[in-house]
Amino acid sequence: ALENVALWHERDISHSSVERIIGPDSTILVDTMIHRTTKLLENLVVFPDKMMENLKLTRGLVFSEGVMLLLVEKGLTREAAYELVQRNAMRVWREGGEFLEVLMEDGEIMSIVTEEELRGCFQLERSLRHVDYIFERVLGQEA
Repeated sequence: ALENVALWHERDISHSSVERIIGPDSTILVDTMIHRTTKLLENLVVFPDKMMENLKLTRGLVFSEGVMLLLVEKGLTREAAYELVQRNAMRVWREGGEFLEVLMEDGEIMSIVTEEELRGCFQLERSLRHVDYIFERVLGQEA
């Protein structure tokens, strides 16, 4: 496409070859992408138990964004919330343990949120609550 702007201020025959190629090439590329994606999705095999096992291997660190957003909702700046979450996440990463337990041991965090609010951040259903809406919006039907 950039080869088509060699003479931006005037139109001549030199643009013709590029314009004749870019349209067909682009549509062939899109067709190939759609075909490969369709084939991938038709043959996709999902192992929910293995997915859950992989989530548990993170020791709760996958829920760190939800914790940070809760702290922001409670009035902390994004930077302050990030620092609190990162400090505890790095502790879990280095020393082990469960992220939720480490957070509940942090007096600074527990002075801002309740245990119930914090536990709510670790509910997988909360992270997946908009999945059906997204599928319906994208595909025009319920998942």
